[in-house]
Amino acid sequence: MSRTALVTGANSGLGLATVLALAGAGIDTVGSVRSAAKAQRVAEAAQAAGVEVRTVLLDVTDPAGGRDVIDRIRPDILVNNAGRASFAPVLEVSEEDARHQLETALFAPLRLARLAIPHMRERGWGRVVQISSLAGQLTYPLLGWYQAGKHAMEAVSDALRVEVAGAGVDVVVVAPGGFRSGATEELAEAVERHRGGAFATAFQRMDLGFSMMKPLWSEPATVAETIVTAATAKSPKSRYVVGYDAHLTLLVHRVTEPFSAVRALKEGVVRRVTGL
Repeated sequence: MSRTALVTGANSGLGLATVLALAGAGIDTVGSVRSAAKAQRVAEAAQAAGVEVRTVLLDVTDPAGGRDVIDRIRPDILVNNAGRASFAPVLEVSEEDARHQLETALFAPLRLARLAIPHMRERGWGRVVQISSLAGQLTYPLLGWYQAGKHAMEAVSDALRVEVAGAGVDVVVVAPGGFRSGATEELAEAVERHRGGAFATAFQRMDLGFSMMKPLWSEPATVAETIVTAATAKSPKSRYVVGYDAHLTLLVHRVTEPFSAVRALKEGVVRRVTGL
């Protein structure tokens, strides 16, 4: 049976890799972008890959725009990918910026799911794929508000999964570790913004840590292959973790988390390593 997929944030990085992979798997694929220039970028990439990808203009934080796109496309598969990492100390983020972060990471994907699932119920089949990250399970300094959105999105998605399973709709979380994306540029900008400030050392050391972990990072195309599996598998897992770094980090976390003394030690180590 022919399926239609809507992927948000499709113009670059993982979003672009995902629309190309879904289209390559024979799925009618639509990518949302925020400008005509970004739509052109998707069209050129699709042509180079020898696949067809349609695009729609959408700011995922716009409720009216989201409703219009969902009603026009009526997707069988919704991949909530749009968003970006935000590197900042918790207390330096304004309430307005924090609300925007939560709107993008939490309310927008659940709003689109709320709009799309009735169409899926009518067909008796649907798939909502929520793109999270290690930030949906773990907490580190300088990423507090970004992590708040991912933690909350995963929690709500776990509840939603049970609530709609009887209608033939699967809700799947995909949690990749590091991969090539705009996050590295975001961190570089944060390092520059905080140079000479109280958090300068912490940001510089985080940047160094990113560089040291890059050999363990995945390629966007590898993560996209997992998203295709999550979107098409007959009986998908509830959560897919992608990347050597992600599996290793979560293993260490699960082994040490039950012990309060170890948690305190870990936080002490993080402070020393980051210079906080």
